Amino acid sequence: MRAAVVTTFGGPEAVEIVDVALPEPGDRQVRIEVAAGAVNPVDLALRAGVFGGAGETLGLGWDVAGTVDAVGPGSAWRVGDRVVALVPGVTGPLGAHAEYVVVDADAVAKAPATVDEVHAGTLPLNGLTAAQALDLLELAPGDSLLVTGAAGAVGGFAVQLAARRGIAVTGQARAGDEELVRSFGAADFTAEGVAPKSVDAVLDAAMLGEPALDWVRDGGAFVSAQPGRQPAPVRGVRTEAVMVRADGARLADLAALVDEGALSLRVAGTYPLARAAEAHARLAEGGVRGRLVLVP
Repeated sequence: MRAAVVTTFGGPEAVEIVDVALPEPGDRQVRIEVAAGAVNPVDLALRAGVFGGAGETLGLGWDVAGTVDAVGPGSAWRVGDRVVALVPGVTGPLGAHAEYVVVDADAVAKAPATVDEVHAGTLPLNGLTAAQALDLLELAPGDSLLVTGAAGAVGGFAVQLAARRGIAVTGQARAGDEELVRSFGAADFTAEGVAPKSVDAVLDAAMLGEPALDWVRDGGAFVSAQPGRQPAPVRGVRTEAVMVRADGARLADLAALVDEGALSLRVAGTYPLARAAEAHARLAEGGVRGRLVLVP
């Protein structure tokens, strides 16, 4: 089967399409025939060598939507089930950008019924990152939250999920994105920022770091959407970063919200797997609203 990998770090040209052995599911695992999977900034970072692994073959891709093709012992999934899953990790030889992928059964969820597989392939990584980041913030209904990068994939999901919980959300993004961010449920919008110490928490999906920390009240909370990018705590502000983890049950909850119309999935464009390098180049240019999706 074909898969997208990197063997040498570099720009988009470092993405290779190679033939690899068809993976077999083990105990409590399933094999998914991949129909679609988003290209995310983490893929660009891996390709550039941010996570190390020089001299190794590293698979690309975290998001997968497709159909269960084979099941290992102990799995309750059935061949033919239409599913989504997160393929976590950045150091394995095979990621989700492939024709088939094997994942743990408890990382899998039933795909949303109301969208096609291309849209479903944008949900796992960014949806779980947003949900797990909100969990770390520990906010209650009525609390105030500023989401940076609110027009982006993680930020957009975070605004929608937080607003649904009754949290008063301010979305921060480019001025031209105000209508989009408000459509997600943001009560307020800013292109610049807010007054110092004026919100209970910040979810930093734009990686602004310390400047965004200034907006949090004393004793508030700050969560970065990227591990290692959170600033040092000050004024009693708790600072953390979300390390996304596979969670099939939580992913199923997110898929149900999609079917309810409470969570929107955005596709900026599609590319065949053979043109994965082009998708990397386009994402690196910036200005993408929604996700670029590879279709094997």
